[in-house]
Amino acid sequence: MLTESENNQDMKKVDTSSENNQNQDVEVNPENSVEKASGGTAETRNPFYFLIEHMPALDLMGRVRVLFRWLILGSVTGGVVGTIGAAFSKAIGFATAFRTEHDYIILGLPLAGLLIVALYRGCKDYEDKGTNLVIKSIQEGDNLPVVKAPLIFVSTTLTHLFGGSTGRESAALQMGGSIGYNLGKLFRLKEGNIKIITMCGMSAAFSALFGTPMTASFMAMEIENVGVMYYSALVPCVVSALVAQGVSVKLGAVGEQFAVTIVPNFTPYHALFTGILAILCAVLSVIFCDVLKFTGKTYKKFFPNPYIRVFAGGCIVVALTFLSGTRYYNGAGMDVIEMAIRGEAPNAAFLLKILFTALTLGAGYKGGEIVPALYIGATFGCVYSQLLGFDPALCAAIGMGALFCGVTNCPISSLFICFELFGFKGMPFYLLAIALSYTFSGYHSLYSSQKIMYSKFHNKYINRETR
Repeated sequence: MLTESENNQDMKKVDTSSENNQNQDVEVNPENSVEKASGGTAETRNPFYFLIEHMPALDLMGRVRVLFRWLILGSVTGGVVGTIGAAFSKAIGFATAFRTEHDYIILGLPLAGLLIVALYRGCKDYEDKGTNLVIKSIQEGDNLPVVKAPLIFVSTTLTHLFGGSTGRESAALQMGGSIGYNLGKLFRLKEGNIKIITMCGMSAAFSALFGTPMTASFMAMEIENVGVMYYSALVPCVVSALVAQGVSVKLGAVGEQFAVTIVPNFTPYHALFTGILAILCAVLSVIFCDVLKFTGKTYKKFFPNPYIRVFAGGCIVVALTFLSGTRYYNGAGMDVIEMAIRGEAPNAAFLLKILFTALTLGAGYKGGEIVPALYIGATFGCVYSQLLGFDPALCAAIGMGALFCGVTNCPISSLFICFELFGFKGMPFYLLAIALSYTFSGYHSLYSSQKIMYSKFHNKYINRETR
């Protein structure tokens, strides 16, 4: 047996050995001591440490090559489309001025329709899908024939010259998309890059005509699949839109801007009247989309032959023009939008513009639906302001933004177009109106090939086409 003194000695040996083991485990690292003395690690002391260590993963040279490529391609696309867009803008301006000075030229609208149909059929384009074809090209890689650009240029100019009730921006999307797509084919780009340069063409054309490069850049990325943005096209679209706007301004094609000077403080009361106007505009956008599609189907049902259809449609538009006793509903109607900003637009203008535009486009005439949508929103906002006693310019601006969003399902682009057309002062009004219009317009759209990727009402992936 061990005595008490022997046990104490053994315990001291164990303690000593454990202390030795601990001392052996803790090794003194000279670098650690230096780091503590210097006040940080190597990473914090050297600001370039992370960059040096991760240089291979960053692939800076690869990114520089991609940036350089799209700076060149975006600039080329913007230059080409901007030049053609400026010519298109001047052609539409000339057609509008000539029609205004020679009023009875509208009697030639049916004959102009026959020429338009002959041009399309002569180019083997028997079923023109318009902007839907451009959207499909980006979604699925469908072919965009190079002849699409001159066709839409000439046919839209003829429609405006002879008094058809259409816009021009949707025609610009088709023209720009066609040019961008075929530039991609010319440069032998890969399929994914062809889609990007097609979006470049769309943003360049919209920017050249409307003078809104911010809207144009995002609309080209936003319009195909709602809820999914093609951010890989951000730099190319921005470059092409800015270059196109610069070129068009140099060539004398100036974009639109409207003065909204009286903007009250955004109170709960003003939020309420803005919300009601936005919801009404959303309902009106659904009516506009449905009337356009219904009219087109009705025309085809009663006039299967495209020549008879466009001639009959032209005769109907001419007859309604003389019955109305005014020319407010022919052409794009930018003058009536300015009247609405001043509070002077006719009360029934928004309803008659829906009718005239549906009869024109449904018959087979060419142009766009976006400016008519802005017209409808502006004139409805003007009526709303007169009923409730608010500033007509602000109500017209809210109506334009809400209608634009309702028919395109592009809330970001809609907000940007309000900023670029009316300024930033009314931001809370535009923001609320666009949010409500996007929600209450449901799954309707001007473009049947547009897809809604995420539900407007639930956090749910749906991937469905618009109505």
